[in-house]
Amino acid sequence: MSAQIDPDVVDFTVLAAWMDEQGLPGGPFEDVEPLSGGTQNVLVRFRRGGRSYVLRRGPEHLRARTNDVLRREARVLTALDGSDVPAPRVIAACPDEQVMNGAVFYLMTPVEGFNATTVLPEPHASDPKIRHEMGLSAARALASLGAVDHEAAGLADFGRPDGFLERQVGRWTSELESYSALDGYPGPEIPGLERVAGWLEDNRPSSWRPGIMHGDYHLANLMYGFDGPRVAAIVDWEMCTIGDPLLDLGWLLATWPDDADGGAAIAGPLGTAGGLPSPAELVAAYAERPEASAGRDLGSIDWYTVLACFKLGIVLEGTHARACAGKASRDTGDLLHAITLGLFGRAERVIGL
Repeated sequence: MSAQIDPDVVDFTVLAAWMDEQGLPGGPFEDVEPLSGGTQNVLVRFRRGGRSYVLRRGPEHLRARTNDVLRREARVLTALDGSDVPAPRVIAACPDEQVMNGAVFYLMTPVEGFNATTVLPEPHASDPKIRHEMGLSAARALASLGAVDHEAAGLADFGRPDGFLERQVGRWTSELESYSALDGYPGPEIPGLERVAGWLEDNRPSSWRPGIMHGDYHLANLMYGFDGPRVAAIVDWEMCTIGDPLLDLGWLLATWPDDADGGAAIAGPLGTAGGLPSPAELVAAYAERPEASAGRDLGSIDWYTVLACFKLGIVLEGTHARACAGKASRDTGDLLHAITLGLFGRAERVIGL
């Protein structure tokens, strides 16, 4: 073994026995390497019996819903097997938390690629044409997910699509109101909050087609291939559900690099390098996939973009509220509050307020 992993987190003796039961190749564990990711979940890459794996489990100190989230991730990724959605493929999953120190885990295929919000290698860094195509590839990868028939994939019971759009504003308004229970939080100081909420309620699309949602679709959750502009994998499926896939497209647009609100800097090296397609080009790239766009009103994409700004802004404000209560870093809270203000500013620009 080339790296030491806390046996309370990943017990390789237990893992070896479980893998043997699954009929996977045996032998010693080689090239063991912890991976960093966008979440607190544990990722460990290794080889065994001539095959490469990545193990994913919850953080060392499991949160209340961590195991359920991991079960959902594994189920969705398994359902995507056979599709052309660029995502890690599940090799084997252990939904039984009693096997490994209370943690659900699964083994998936490794992804050979890079996160463009943290590093931008060559030739991507010096070729604006490649960066432009990287943006279009993000929209096309999302369209491949929108093209999947969730019922045919065995996910008919995976979410609650009925009333999905109708409950969004109320659901997230209640979430924001709940932060006031935190001592030290003065309440939301978010210009445009009521105007944006009212506009969303007044302009909700009248019809939509349910499908698989990633739930947190933005550049930081994409891995790009080293050989060009293609998306090698969509990662971090913690928020996946059955809902309106156009909200994923709205989420991409809401977080798309934009110098007007600091979005370019937040997107890291790729945002700073520039050369990316416009939001209109992203929507057009998504629309190229008829199975994704059929029955979905891309003419209402501004509504989904504004909803994404509204929802994400409220989620990030939660950390600001916890920081005010001394339960999170004040610097992080201030940063995320600034991003929230930027998101609501973007929402108002999209609306034209």
